[in-house]
Amino acid sequence: MGQTVVKLEANETLDITPALDVVSAEAAQGRKDRQVTKKAVEAIRKTGFYRSFLPKQYGGLECPPQEIFKAAIELAERDMATSWISGIIAVHAYQLSLMDPQAAKDVYASGPDTLISSSYNPAGAKVETVEGGFNLSGRWGWSSGSGHCEWVLLGGLIFDQGKEKIHYRTFLLPRKDYEIEDTWDAMGLQATGSNDVVIDKPVFVPTYRTHHQMDGFACKHYQDNPMYAIPWAQMFVRVVCTPAIGAAKHALKLFIENATGSSTDPTRLAGDPDVTRRVAECANLIDETEAIMYRNFDEMMEAVNNGREIPMEDRVKYRYQASLVIERMMKAVDMIFDIAGGRSVFKGSPIQDIWHDIHIARAHVANNPIGFARNFGAMQLGADSTDVFV
Repeated sequence: MGQTVVKLEANETLDITPALDVVSAEAAQGRKDRQVTKKAVEAIRKTGFYRSFLPKQYGGLECPPQEIFKAAIELAERDMATSWISGIIAVHAYQLSLMDPQAAKDVYASGPDTLISSSYNPAGAKVETVEGGFNLSGRWGWSSGSGHCEWVLLGGLIFDQGKEKIHYRTFLLPRKDYEIEDTWDAMGLQATGSNDVVIDKPVFVPTYRTHHQMDGFACKHYQDNPMYAIPWAQMFVRVVCTPAIGAAKHALKLFIENATGSSTDPTRLAGDPDVTRRVAECANLIDETEAIMYRNFDEMMEAVNNGREIPMEDRVKYRYQASLVIERMMKAVDMIFDIAGGRSVFKGSPIQDIWHDIHIARAHVANNPIGFARNFGAMQLGADSTDVFV
């Protein structure tokens, strides 16, 4: 399941503050370009955020997840799309820490700030088992931030080893082995640059540069730090929902600033019971959702730091609660967008941009709570978990 348990030592502090003003200044251009700007990416790179999940042996920071996701929320308070791609890129270092160590050596041979994108949906993949590895080709969508990255992680199903051996793997490839096709023309999260990754002719991927899904489920890893015994799924699902918390905070701040800065009577809305109720419920939804995230990681860290496995029922509960984040933040933003005033309907309205970003994030499969609710509810009634990505 893991390696020798050692207590966490003090980590280098992750401070995203130096990048925040740059992220704010570059957000509009990124939305226009349909890709976060290089200037914003470089500002974030300098803070060490992309190394936050990376083991120290490769030059990483090994930050606790609570610290990483706090920074992700702070980024999203300036621009949700920038936080979205930054978290996704950063978390791939965590997955590499669970793979054969040679994979990480390949990627980080040129330095710890090497960036990796991904697309895990296996629907368009073609995989053939060959000696020493696999031949891979196909098309994958939603590869967020791919234009800034030198490597990619791609999902695929292996069918050619017999029915009893059908399984899912992630394949790690360098930039020379794939093309990026400009397909991302969305109504929200425009700056994520979530374009398609295409491999027309099969390329060879050695076995050591693949990650078996069940190894991730079993929390197999190659690190001394017990943090890496936290299931891979628990880390990944949080990078595609946590930015919504920061975005909702941003929307609430914009609403309050607009309301209190009105040229008319600034106290008028404070006396409107519907407005005050909506503001209170929005603020409380954000607070509760953020608190649950920190609570869950506190519990997971406490377990692995003491050499215990995280109970399966808890893993399923945490997974379900992560899937609810987007819907809760959609509800929060909807409540205040409804009363944001006439100016909010025009293109370029900051609060409207946030509304679109959060609603588009709901389209990600990880943010659909229906299946996760069924699994969690069934476990409460005595059934076994049917999900291996928990």
